[in-house]
Amino acid sequence: MEGPRDGPPPGSGCLLVLCGKSRVEKDQARSLAAKGSLKLKHDGNEIAITLRAAEGEESSLASPEETFRTQMYMGALSTSRFGGFLLWSPCLPSTQDVVSQNFGELPIGAVCVADFQSRGRGRTKNVWESPAGCLMFSFTVEMEDGRVVPLLQYVISLAVSEATKEICRAKGLPPLDVKIKWPNDLYLNGLKIGGVLCTSTYKSKKFSVSAADHIFECSFKRNNFCLTPTTERRNPRIFFNNFDHLFEKFLNEGFQALEELYYRTWLHRQDPGLTPSGYLLAADDADNLYDLDFFQGLVRRKLG
Repeated sequence: MEGPRDGPPPGSGCLLVLCGKSRVEKDQARSLAAKGSLKLKHDGNEIAITLRAAEGEESSLASPEETFRTQMYMGALSTSRFGGFLLWSPCLPSTQDVVSQNFGELPIGAVCVADFQSRGRGRTKNVWESPAGCLMFSFTVEMEDGRVVPLLQYVISLAVSEATKEICRAKGLPPLDVKIKWPNDLYLNGLKIGGVLCTSTYKSKKFSVSAADHIFECSFKRNNFCLTPTTERRNPRIFFNNFDHLFEKFLNEGFQALEELYYRTWLHRQDPGLTPSGYLLAADDADNLYDLDFFQGLVRRKLG
């Protein structure tokens, strides 16, 4: 739901539960919880954070049905880069704020998940209230080549689409035709069901990227199927299992290796495609191609 919602008031606090999959990540979780070094600000006000290292199946401030299952998540995670270090909260202003404001403290590939989000971040300063039942998470990525950083959001969107297909296959159902609307929206049957936001900073010759994903709860009466079923809500493990593979291919072979799959998932079937830098291509009546930047509302340049 889009709208000007407020986060926790000054003086109130947020619980963050930290856990890891590997021994190293578990040690990092305990160390960060003991140090208490993570910070969170909202509208310029410091929000108190209670940090706790998870030592097993977690209960939360919510009912058991609303609880994030850390053991379920870690047990099914099969990645080499992403998702092995987890921060979970029953309620946050924004998962994106947690990872972006603490990027230097967190290991690369760390993910923050929330049951409820009061001021999720979108493009053009949009804010979102995300009720229970949505899948809301942000994670950290580090990249060196600034020319391909804009393409990361496309790889993330593609991983979401592939993850929904995997869920359907596991349930013996036909795949959902989730489409990517350039640059960062996810659509199903003409309705927006989610979106991706990437923000980055540059330091020490590396780009620190905070990537956020928000999938609305999608239920379908036919086959009694829910895209984010109760036992799997707020659990991005299937996404990370897909993204880990796609990101590796993206780094080693370039986005060209994913283009065929990406365009099959694209909502804009009649458009010419993308430039190597990730901008949208458009053609005039004379078949001249133009490089478009929708965020500035401009035709950036004529190509060829």
